[in-house]
Amino acid sequence: MRKLFISSLFMLALAAFFAVPVPADQSLGRFEGGIGSTPLRSGGTPNLVRLVPPGGLPWVITSLKANVQDDGHIRVDGRGLLLAGGDNIGRNGAQSVRARLFCGTTAHDSGAVPLDSDGDFTIDGPLTPMPPVICGNPTLLILNGTGTAWFAAGVPRS
Repeated sequence: MRKLFISSLFMLALAAFFAVPVPADQSLGRFEGGIGSTPLRSGGTPNLVRLVPPGGLPWVITSLKANVQDDGHIRVDGRGLLLAGGDNIGRNGAQSVRARLFCGTTAHDSGAVPLDSDGDFTIDGPLTPMPPVICGNPTLLILNGTGTAWFAAGVPRS
């Protein structure tokens, strides 16, 4: 019995010595919560974010969670992205959306995905071009499918 115990301890120590370390989750940025766009800032000037204009009407978003991995893969789950003004309030106008991550002033886009009738969407794929290993001042925008107007912004998670 003692030989079995010593043998087991030796095998356990050997396994621990040769164990392959598992890298930690490497994330360039995490976002939890979203802010809908408003077309104008106070004083009547367009509400530009990183030089991207807002959609023509206000938009709201119920929830947003996003994670950007260091290999450039992004996953965004958005819920309730809907118009908050105009005659089509509570609808989304059959839009598609994409994510745009800014690292400093450099933009990295996902592919476009459809926005369902409830304003829900999931983006799961690579960013193009691939972001740098260190993303300075990450900013996440949810834009229309063509990437010409922003509808929502992600709230950075520390």
